[in-house]
Parts: sequence; structure tokens; C-alpha cells
Amino acid sequence: MTPDEAIREAETGTLKPVYLVVGEERLLVEQAVRALRDAATRGGIAGFNEDRFQAGETKVDSVLGAARMLPMMAAKRLVLLRGLERWEGREEESEPVTSKTKESPLDALAEYAKAPVDSTVMLLVATKLHGQRRLVTLAKKAGFIVTCDPIPRRDLPRWAHERAKALGHPIDRIVADQLAELAGPELGSVADALERLSLYVGPNAPITEEALATVVTRVRASTAWELVDAVCARRLGQALTVLANVEGGRDTELPLLGSITWTVRQMAKFEGFVDAGESQGEAARKAGVPPFKVDATRDALRRLPKGTVARWLRHLAEADRALKGSKRPGRAVLETLLIDLCR
Repeated sequence: MTPDEAIREAETGTLKPVYLVVGEERLLVEQAVRALRDAATRGGIAGFNEDRFQAGETKVDSVLGAARMLPMMAAKRLVLLRGLERWEGREEESEPVTSKTKESPLDALAEYAKAPVDSTVMLLVATKLHGQRRLVTLAKKAGFIVTCDPIPRRDLPRWAHERAKALGHPIDRIVADQLAELAGPELGSVADALERLSLYVGPNAPITEEALATVVTRVRASTAWELVDAVCARRLGQALTVLANVEGGRDTELPLLGSITWTVRQMAKFEGFVDAGESQGEAARKAGVPPFKVDATRDALRRLPKGTVARWLRHLAEADRALKGSKRPGRAVLETLLIDLCR
């Protein structure tokens, strides 16, 4: 089931005795776990019928023992076990097999899940587990697995739009796409940016490009277009001058790179739609190219050799890795990027 389906199930109060929540998208994992936990402990004394464990720091026997206890003054007990992936791998790397369980920790949990205690809700949380594990195959067959995979980049703007709407704010599709580029790919980062934008613009106000520039990037999209225009014309001196005029340190450099990447990505989309036979206006609409930049984007692409934009995207990805993992000064990384793009 999806996280949304698990949350709806929690809202109805019809809970399964076991849930396996698996995925690398932390925001979706925590949303599902929170909803299921709240539903399982509703009506009882806070913390009284709840046990939390961390795989690798406890014995599986302790987890199973807690699951088999009866609730006190409540309808349900909650047993939350995180980090199941720590019990995965070769047998000798897992928790030693005990004389009581006679099997690996994950297989012991799978055995429990075949005949769980109805008065307990067991939440098993893992970042990733092998699909052939007995626990995973059983969870899929019995329908108690909650899959929290990362959202593809193409779906992030839609998710941002829906999240903004839930917060009470209209947001333009182009602004949502730019936010996805700047704050993604993790949903937690996009959600955090939207919370800050919501506070900044005020109740029911639209989230605009200006708000995005102030709260998230501190760099306006016009700056990114100015840099890209200079690069398209191979005017390295102008590009370096624009970069030098951007104030701020590392907090600005990563968002600036994100803005440049977003702009180049729009160019790549525009080129792809035009090559596929779309009209210039329709290609611009689908690619998110602002109306005032359509002619400039078309002219720039005509001047560039075929495949240039794709190569630029590779350089941008390398710069992103360098900014996040290199000890080089951020400005030096961006200067090198501009030199590479202008070649």
C-alpha cells in the first residue's frame, strides 16, 4: 500500500496487527508511522502501552515479548521497531541466532507476522530490505507493507503544488517546478521550504517567484537567466562579473547552482518538445520557459551545437557534487563551472 493508503486506514481506526514501512523517502515514512502510531495509541495513556526498539541495539526476543503483552487500560499496544536493515546481510553479521528463536531476527519477525497478537500494532520500519526476505514476501502477500519510495523528479512540482494548496497558498506551475529543482529531491526539504514560504507570504497569499528568491534562494531567477545568456553567447567575462556580483556564501552558492540548473533544464525541455514537433508556444508552456524568454531561448539553442545543453547538465551535476562534497571554495567551483560551460 502507499503511504496515503496507510494514513487513510489509520484514520478509519481499522488497523492491521503488523505494518512493514519500507522506503528511502523519510518524510513519507514518518508521515505513515506517525498516523499509524497515533491511531494505535488513541484513547490510552500516552506512552503507557508503547514500546520502541532499534534493530541492532536490542534482541528480537525482547521485541516479540513486548508484542505479546496485553494492553493495560487501552484497546491496543504499540511496538515500534526501527532500522530493520541493520539485521540484514550475512547471517554472521546479524544478531546471533538464539536458542529461543532458532532463526534470524527478520525470519523471527516473519514467523510472528503469520499469527500476530490482535491487541498489538507492530510497526516495523526499514530504509531498504531485500525483496526475497520472508518478511517482505509475506508483507506483500498479506498486504501489510507500506512502500515509501522517493518521488520522481517529474512529479515533484505536482507534489509541491498540492502541499502548497493544503497550506492555503496558490502557486504557479513554473514556481513549483523551480522550487522542486532548488529544494528537492527529498520531500522533507521541499516541505520545509514550503513551510517557510507560507510563513513569509502570510495566510492565503500566493507563493511567488519573488518569495522564492527571498526565502529559499536569495538569488532571483533573472540572475540565473543572465548567467545562462552570457554562457550561451560564450561571454565568460560577463558571466564571471555576474557571479561576482551575487552576494552571500555557501548558503547562496548551492541555490544559485540550483537556479542555473533549473534554467538549463527548461532549455533542454524546450528543445526536446520543439524537436518532437510542438509549436514554439506549446513547447515553451510545457517546458516552463517564461513568455519573455521564449525568443531568447530559441535563438540561444539555434546558436549552440546539438548536444551542448545535455553536456551542460553533466557539468552542472559535477558542480553539484563538488559543492556538496569537495573542500574547494564554492566560488571556485562555480567559476570553474562557468569556464567549462563557455568552452
